[in-house]
Amino acid sequence: MQRVREASVEVDGEIVGAIGLGLVAYVGIEPGDDEPDVLTMCRKLAELRLFPGKTPMDLDVREVGGAVLAISQFTLLASVRKGRRPSFDGAERPERAKHLYERVCEELRSLGLVVAQGRFAAHMIVRQVGEGPVTIPIATRSGALL
Repeated sequence: MQRVREASVEVDGEIVGAIGLGLVAYVGIEPGDDEPDVLTMCRKLAELRLFPGKTPMDLDVREVGGAVLAISQFTLLASVRKGRRPSFDGAERPERAKHLYERVCEELRSLGLVVAQGRFAAHMIVRQVGEGPVTIPIATRSGALL
């Protein structure tokens, strides 16, 4: 995820999601990811103190009135070990990945966040004004943070 001042995602010339201050969450789903991973990742994203307050990283996204722009991104799971073309064998099948991506968005909303979304499996133009820069990876396995 990345802390941003603003961000938007466009598909076929149309803005399909946009936020002001908040976080852009690039969501990559891999085989083995399941509901406990979604819950753990969403709680951590909502609770991490990444915004300035009394200290440079004092407030979470909800405390600053921020939002989340969630974008599915299977390329996070690319392997470049062999050859010149990345392999995406580490990414979950699209139908299952879409279900879990939608669950991420639902869970973030249930935690009180305003969530804008990209469009799953679409070619997207993402524009963002990074803040910090602050980029933090969150990875889970069997519901535990890695």
